[in-house]
Amino acid sequence: MSSTAVSQQGIFQSGLVRRLARWLDAMPHPPVAIEIAADRIAVARWNRAGSLDAFAVEELPFEGIIPSAVEVNLANSAAVKAALAKACDRVDARQEDVALLVPDPVIRVFVQHFEDFPRSRDEAIPLLRWKLKKSVPFEADETILSYFRQPARDAGVDIVTALARQRVIREYESLVEGLSLFPGVVLSSSLAAIALLGDDKAMLLARVSGSALTTVIARSGVLCAYRCTELPGHGATLTPEALLEEIFPVAAYYQDTWQEGICSVHLAGLGDRLADFARPLEEEFHCQVRSLLASAQSDGRIKEDARQLADRDLEGLVGWMLHRA
Repeated sequence: MSSTAVSQQGIFQSGLVRRLARWLDAMPHPPVAIEIAADRIAVARWNRAGSLDAFAVEELPFEGIIPSAVEVNLANSAAVKAALAKACDRVDARQEDVALLVPDPVIRVFVQHFEDFPRSRDEAIPLLRWKLKKSVPFEADETILSYFRQPARDAGVDIVTALARQRVIREYESLVEGLSLFPGVVLSSSLAAIALLGDDKAMLLARVSGSALTTVIARSGVLCAYRCTELPGHGATLTPEALLEEIFPVAAYYQDTWQEGICSVHLAGLGDRLADFARPLEEEFHCQVRSLLASAQSDGRIKEDARQLADRDLEGLVGWMLHRA
């Protein structure tokens, strides 16, 4: 999304798979993408053929960024800007549009059911602001918002809505603009990473980034549930029991609503601790538990040149690369 579009249309076109309202077809696809997390910044460049040309990763100091939907995020803006400048210099990113993937806690995502929903955007936006005003910790006039329609399980329509506090988004945009780069697209890392899920029956994604856990359930190209929660500690201290406690309400909601169980579980952000979590989750959900990136690689959805990104666990950038393709 362009900077102008931020104030006009909000968090634009993140997409679950290509057939979700053709969002990705309407999205700009700049040659450079920047993924910002609490502990690092990664920048990737693609050539005109769509192949990975170069990428760079720079670590951030502890609490240099504190992801939040409400408060100031750039706690150490000088250090964050220096890391971004160094990464951008390594991939020769200057004076051009970029895709900006921000931490998940910055953007709130909701899936709501409506028996009837306005066709006009001028009618839809006020309705969504009113419906969600008690669900977000900031005032309606501070909110930027975008939405898309998707098929509902029963009669009516489901609306996926993404909201963010405008001044928080502007923090990240201003950081990029300070290096003479222009954020043509803004979305959260997990909304980009969802593209790595196959188009199959009910799949649960649990993605850890810093102290944030994002839980997603997708079924046959439909986003059924999305929840981002704050963990009591950093992801490195997360236990299988704590993870189960966080994702169980989302799974239970899906099972009650759709009257079926989870068919596969995909994990991201756990590094070499994946095996510690696989068995407890398999026992709970009675299905296969795999790494998100490993399953996408085995299914042939990750190109050979993207494996460099996958080896660094940059699932947001790998997902965005699938969007670009």
